[in-house]
Amino acid sequence: MPAYHRLHPRARLPSVLSVRELQYSSPTSVEDALELLADSSRDPRVLAGGTDLLIQLRDGAHRSRHLVDVKRIPEMNMLHADVQTGLRIGGAVPCARLVEHPVARQLYPGLVEAAGLIGSTQIQNRATVAGNLCNGSPAADTTPALLALDASCTIAGPTGRRELPAAEVVTAPGRTVLAANEVLVEIRVPPPEPGAADAYQRMIPRSEMDIAVVGVGAHVVLAPEGTCTAARIALGAVGPRAFLASDAAAHLVGKTIDEAAMARAGELAAQAAQPISDKRGTTEYRREITAVLTRRVVAEAVRRGRENRP
Repeated sequence: MPAYHRLHPRARLPSVLSVRELQYSSPTSVEDALELLADSSRDPRVLAGGTDLLIQLRDGAHRSRHLVDVKRIPEMNMLHADVQTGLRIGGAVPCARLVEHPVARQLYPGLVEAAGLIGSTQIQNRATVAGNLCNGSPAADTTPALLALDASCTIAGPTGRRELPAAEVVTAPGRTVLAANEVLVEIRVPPPEPGAADAYQRMIPRSEMDIAVVGVGAHVVLAPEGTCTAARIALGAVGPRAFLASDAAAHLVGKTIDEAAMARAGELAAQAAQPISDKRGTTEYRREITAVLTRRVVAEAVRRGRENRP
């Protein structure tokens, strides 16, 4: 006899399975969404892809009684990329659209690589780049890639809109600077300079669909003669939030990047890492992987940058 038939008629199910009233709204403008989010009595939450939020609701991590679905807002579904103006990603754009965008793939291959690593194909059709950032996971894949590209975010709230570097959005695991009545409308990435390129890689225990033990994004700009004129390196899963390894990047600037320069950048990145030990890896292991991935990601960015030199 199936287990559920053996339950006593008056047995109580776990609280996480209890049904509660849940309001669903699907506004068609940012202004309408903000009006709905202003009603704090029902603890409204922005629903973009929902791949994290719905699980959190099921597990009781959030007790929201109102989901505000932003996928019908045209402004938040915009995805545009060109070499003059850069990249614009609306807050409701799923990762799959970015992965499939031909111009984005050409201009920002590292960010596209990161978006293509999030879950399965089905998940990528729902999960958004903005949601990956706003979920606040230290191991988010697109966050180091966005930081390496010096991305910025447009955040709308009751007092208007403000611009903020992507590096300042997440403040702690699961926490961001966004207030409950605000929404991330758009992510912007600056246009690439001649000789610029990015790359992203991560290490996971399994071959696919796992969370990064370490993630590294890098962006370099190479002069025609090969000298590095600018660099940014961002680390994920080795601290309470993704962050820039400024000393590692600074070591590359002014040099023709060779194996020795990449190795030293890896060492400096490992020194900047603040990993913890858990069942997925020790502190020492994560530091070593940080050094290895930094070397590899910088090497790939340099290879691409050489192809993009004028």
